[in-house]
Amino acid sequence: MRSLFPPCKVSHIPVVSFGRKRSLKIYSAKMELSITQPDDWHLHLRDGDVLKAVVSHSAHHFGRAIVMPNLKPPITTTAAAVAYREAILKSLPVDSDFNPLMTLYLTDTTSPMEIKLARESQVVFGVKLYPAGATTNSQDGVTDLFGKCLPVLQEMVEHNMPLLVHGEVTNPEVDMFDREKVFIETVLRPLVQKFPRLKVVMEHVTTMDAVKFVESCTEGFVAATVTPQHLVLNRNSLFQGGLQPHNYCLPVLKREIHREALVSAVTSGSKRFFLGTDSAPHDRRRKECSCGCAGIYNAPVALSVYAKVFEKENALDKLEAFTSFNGPDFYGLPRNNSKIKLSKTPWKVPESFSYASGDIIPMFAGEMLDWLPAPL
Repeated sequence: MRSLFPPCKVSHIPVVSFGRKRSLKIYSAKMELSITQPDDWHLHLRDGDVLKAVVSHSAHHFGRAIVMPNLKPPITTTAAAVAYREAILKSLPVDSDFNPLMTLYLTDTTSPMEIKLARESQVVFGVKLYPAGATTNSQDGVTDLFGKCLPVLQEMVEHNMPLLVHGEVTNPEVDMFDREKVFIETVLRPLVQKFPRLKVVMEHVTTMDAVKFVESCTEGFVAATVTPQHLVLNRNSLFQGGLQPHNYCLPVLKREIHREALVSAVTSGSKRFFLGTDSAPHDRRRKECSCGCAGIYNAPVALSVYAKVFEKENALDKLEAFTSFNGPDFYGLPRNNSKIKLSKTPWKVPESFSYASGDIIPMFAGEMLDWLPAPL
């Protein structure tokens, strides 16, 4: 797997400061960036042995995470979300302060009362819309949003519960690379017009069309998460040197012009975009097979990749807002009090992570990355 960006070497750089408080420190050739601890606003932790294998990687870097509900069976009730949260907490390292923020899986039969229970629980922070058949374990998703889910959506408005959207149509007649664009025009735009006070997060956006749509909406009501893979890889990365299963995710990687639009959006300083890794672990055998699973496991490398993107765009002064401020501000939650350090220290990504049933291949496995995150 190759990054679009060549390794960057630093030597004899002058001291730079951002704002009134200096957050970037340089000692000779070493650069260090201190930022408020980030959160991951889109994370897959799975369950069972995989959960135990991967949760510490996210907990090491992030204070909180919005945990996706597409398990088998899916997390469709508040009671199931509470139980899943307890399983996550039991799988954490003993000294971890990581806080999983739970979500419900929206179905055709979700009741308005479930939204009320979710808000009262104080552990559920969003409801995930998976169009049926759109991605991993989405077979129980919504088949007719406007025909079957209007009472639930109205209840979400009343309780200020965000709708987290996997923005792709599933019509097989629509080209795979156009499904996000068509979803915006046929589902998302009408949804926002019908419910202008509904908070919506368009998850893992991949196109220039999504960027323009989010920027056209009322700030504070529509936002988007952006993954590391969609910032540094384009669809060529699926085929260079042969078929690359570990670069396959949904929504699928897009053209270079779309990648550039995403980079421009996140490094612009806009409050509408924030960190969401969509880190999605799968066993190697489920990726490297005749019908491989969609998902990139990026939790161990995400912050390093984001830092590289912002550095390349001369926008390190905007990294903290994207990683640590915009997400909690949109969700109406306090920002973290703790800090992390990002050092310009080359490090090698492990080739794999073993667990009881097999191993998981991370993004950029075996490659060198430039930025090393650590707690302060």
